[in-house]
Amino acid sequence: MSASPPAVPSSALSVLAIAAMPGLFVLLWSTGFIGAKLGLPYAEPMTFLVLRFAIVAVLLALLAGLTGAPWPRDLRMAGHIAVAGLLLHGVYLGGVFASIYHGVPAGISALIVGIQPLLVAAAAGPVLGERVSPRQWAGLVLGLAGVVLVVWTKLGIGVGTPFGYALSVIALVGITIGTLYQKRYCPAVDLRSGSAIQFAATTVFLAPFALLFETRAVIWSGEFVFALGWLCIVLSLGAISLLFILIRRGAAARVSSLFFLVPPCTALVAFFLFGEQLSPLALAGMAATMAGVALVNLAPKA
Repeated sequence: MSASPPAVPSSALSVLAIAAMPGLFVLLWSTGFIGAKLGLPYAEPMTFLVLRFAIVAVLLALLAGLTGAPWPRDLRMAGHIAVAGLLLHGVYLGGVFASIYHGVPAGISALIVGIQPLLVAAAAGPVLGERVSPRQWAGLVLGLAGVVLVVWTKLGIGVGTPFGYALSVIALVGITIGTLYQKRYCPAVDLRSGSAIQFAATTVFLAPFALLFETRAVIWSGEFVFALGWLCIVLSLGAISLLFILIRRGAAARVSSLFFLVPPCTALVAFFLFGEQLSPLALAGMAATMAGVALVNLAPKA
């Protein structure tokens, strides 16, 4: 009778799970841009997001209640949680969805937002007291150069508009400030109750934009229902929770550098699903961002 294989220690499984989190986050986060591209033909951006955030807020509130999650003890902490949510969800996702709605390719919107590490690194020192090495600065600058090259080539051939690209820049500023704010003021918030507060606050924040500036018409096609379900469950519950866990476990500059990996992944999926193509110059820009990731993330030899 053959002996059964030795059981893997739970500590080893925990280490493997933690090691897999960055890669899983990049994959899931990349599909958010694809979900936006898939669903936006059937609903305007703020209407789409209000539906998504309202559903997620209800699901998370139910989850928090059923599992006995702790809620903030005072209004001050609840306010910090809500502000972080408005930045990470309202400004960031509102800008991304509006940008894609106004003609910016999903892969390029992902690339613009992908320069977030440069801004985080610039602010991490004075705001969080973290040290960013010269090698990391070089990587971040290289990544920025790659983004500029890609956007320049797209504008040169008339893809998207300056207004659409500006919306992606607004999204970039939102998630950069939100990442720093979340780490400084909400480092130990329960993900279930904290996220419920954030999505509820963002729903209230975005609703007037949908009421005042959009028709609020929704075409409930199969593609839209799939995109809405994917964004609610996989992105808002899965990827956002992973992001907060990574922010809590690592230095802000290194966590944010993961966003450099999202654009190539998004561009690859967008190529197969929507036919979005990149020129040789744009591909060179993508390669530059990948090199920037390596410089930021790879630890120097002892």
